[in-house]
Amino acid sequence: MILTVDIGNSNIVLGGVEGDSILFEARLRTDATKTSDEYCIDLKMLLDVNQRTPQDIEGSIIASVVPQVLNSMQTAIRKISDKSILVVGPGLKTGLNIQIENPGQTGADLVVGSVAALREHKAPLIVIDMGTATTMTVLDQNGALVGGCISPGVKISMDALTDRTALLPGLQLDQPRKAIGRNTIDCMRSGIMMGTACMIDGMIQRMEEELGYRTTVIATGGIAKFVIPMCRREIIYDKDLLIKGLAALYRDNKRS
Repeated sequence: MILTVDIGNSNIVLGGVEGDSILFEARLRTDATKTSDEYCIDLKMLLDVNQRTPQDIEGSIIASVVPQVLNSMQTAIRKISDKSILVVGPGLKTGLNIQIENPGQTGADLVVGSVAALREHKAPLIVIDMGTATTMTVLDQNGALVGGCISPGVKISMDALTDRTALLPGLQLDQPRKAIGRNTIDCMRSGIMMGTACMIDGMIQRMEEELGYRTTVIATGGIAKFVIPMCRREIIYDKDLLIKGLAALYRDNKRS
C-alpha cells in the first residue's frame, strides 16, 4: 500500500492506495504546533480505524504547502515505517512541462493535480482545487502548465465577512435556493456560494478566450462538491484527484 499525504493550509488529506484502488481516505486538521510524536499517534490511529497496519505501507509520498508541518509529518512516518518517503518538489520527476516565469514557485498541490488530470483527461485542461484558496491551473493543448489564478477560498470569504461585520451572523455552507436572497442568511449564502460559482464560470470563459480554444475542466477539493453544481459550465468533479496523482508520482519515481 502506498501512503499518500497532501498537507494543505487547513487540512491534511491522507490516502491508502493499492494498485488502482483507494483503500481509504482520511483528513486531519493541519496544526503547525503539533509534534512529530502527535502526528505519529494520529497516523497509527487512522491506520487502525481503516484496518491497516504500518507494515502494510510499501512507501509514502507527501505534497505540502506548509513547510513546518512537512518536517513533522516526515518524522512521524519514519517512526512507524522504514520504507521510502518521497516529497513532491525539486528532484522529483513529474514529467510536467512548467512554463511559468519561476517554475520553482509552483505549489506541490498544483503539480500533483495537474499530473493526475493529464493521466485521465486529454489536454487542454483547467484544474480547479477548492480548499483554503481556490486555485485554477491551466494546461495548454500540449499539456504544458502555462499559469493560472489564485483567489480566496469560500471559507476565507465567509470568515472575513462574518468577522468584519458586526451585524452579520455566522452561517453554514449550504447551497442557496436563489440568487436573490430574501433574508440576511440567504443573501450571504448567495453572495458567497453562488458568487464563487459565477467567478469560476467567468474565469473559465476568460482563460479560454486567452488560450483561443475550449478546455476540459476538472475540480477537486472539499468545498468543490458544494459549489460546482451551481456552475453553468460543465465541470468534472473528482474528489480523489490529488490522491491518485500522488500515487502515480510515487510509482513513476520508484520505477525510474
